[in-house]
Amino acid sequence: MAATIEKKEKNLVELSFQATREEFDAALKKSYNKNKKRFQVPGFRKGKVPYQLVIQYYGEGVLYEDAIDDIANAAYVEAVKENDLKVVSRPDLDVKSIGEDGMTYTISVYVKPEVTLGAYEGIEVPYSIREVTDETVDAEIERMRKRNASIEEVTRPAEKGDTVSIDYEGFKDGVAFEGGKGENYNLKLGSGSFIPGFEDQLVGHSAGEEFAIEVKFPEEYHAEDLKGADATFNVKIHAVKAEKLPELDDEFVKDVSEFDTLDELKADIRKNQEEAAKKDADNLFDNDVVKMVCNNATVDIPEAMIDNEVEQIAQEQAARMEQQGIKFDMYLQYMGQSLDEFKASLRPSAEIRVKSNLVIEKVAAEKGIEATEEDLDKEMETMAENYKMSKDDIKAALGDNNEFLKEAVVGRKTVEFLSASAVKTEPAPEAEDKEKAEDAE
Repeated sequence: MAATIEKKEKNLVELSFQATREEFDAALKKSYNKNKKRFQVPGFRKGKVPYQLVIQYYGEGVLYEDAIDDIANAAYVEAVKENDLKVVSRPDLDVKSIGEDGMTYTISVYVKPEVTLGAYEGIEVPYSIREVTDETVDAEIERMRKRNASIEEVTRPAEKGDTVSIDYEGFKDGVAFEGGKGENYNLKLGSGSFIPGFEDQLVGHSAGEEFAIEVKFPEEYHAEDLKGADATFNVKIHAVKAEKLPELDDEFVKDVSEFDTLDELKADIRKNQEEAAKKDADNLFDNDVVKMVCNNATVDIPEAMIDNEVEQIAQEQAARMEQQGIKFDMYLQYMGQSLDEFKASLRPSAEIRVKSNLVIEKVAAEKGIEATEEDLDKEMETMAENYKMSKDDIKAALGDNNEFLKEAVVGRKTVEFLSASAVKTEPAPEAEDKEKAEDAE
């Protein structure tokens, strides 16, 4: 049956339908055949009650739900196809009337919005590559030394960065509390593993010392009876251990790398840092280009699209955590958030993602950017390499449905087009200062 289409605000489309009485009666018969085993009437076996008797005994309404679904679903699918609607939400059915004239109803659904592009070719975007210096190279070598440091006992008082082996027991109002005791516990001072103030008060003490320290539990502490409470810990230090860094010489270089001399190692580190700096600058430039193109574009995004993206991001994050052995509900508990609060925090980034995808799709359509067979083949080769699978396995997993692969390729090619056409400019002085401060941190 043909649908009448009315476009409303925020890309909401209302489809109006009229099913004849004959069509509705046929749907009632189908509903009866589907549900007849449910009906019981005295004198008839279950499932053998005639159609007319079911109507008389139960009323016609008992068959409405499946009859309405049967009519509406078929008509909706046909209308979406005929009118080439890009649906982005679940359909909302509203039955207006059922009677001698049949069934009148509407189905409301949100569709993909139109995008009005602003300037997107030749836009000016700041570009800079962070500087690689002797200091950044030396800092990486120091990190390598720390990763290969040994731990040795020392006789001096403990300093920040040392590891102390301690016994401890905590008391609140003179009474020991649950979970407040440990023996031969190795604690790195400055790690922030214990409550604020605990580690600081161990600094300056030596092995063999026994003493008490006073602390205050944070207001947001997980144990209800200890939130904001004052406590005393009796502590005994068994040992103070310090990191001993390896000598920075050619022997160290041979132990930790494929190189023979310190100069060779430094040259390799510099090369890697320069390559990483270039890659980071290019990625940031791509992101800034897309951001500016999106800012120049106008699009009225339906809330349903943002809702869907929020669900997608939440599922992606939950899946990543599950892979790391972290239960998502435990993560929310740790963060002190409900699922609704967590999803609400995702809405700004979800809206950005939706708008970016819509704008990139529009640019691709305007410039005729498509995914060729060669593009798809290369993409599958990359996926096979990343997932440690053969290309044939990737093809088998994708089957005939490779639309998402095409979208990914077109999206990447479109971003490459936008970045290639953009003009790289010098960043503002304050932006450079900020970048240097971030590098220093």
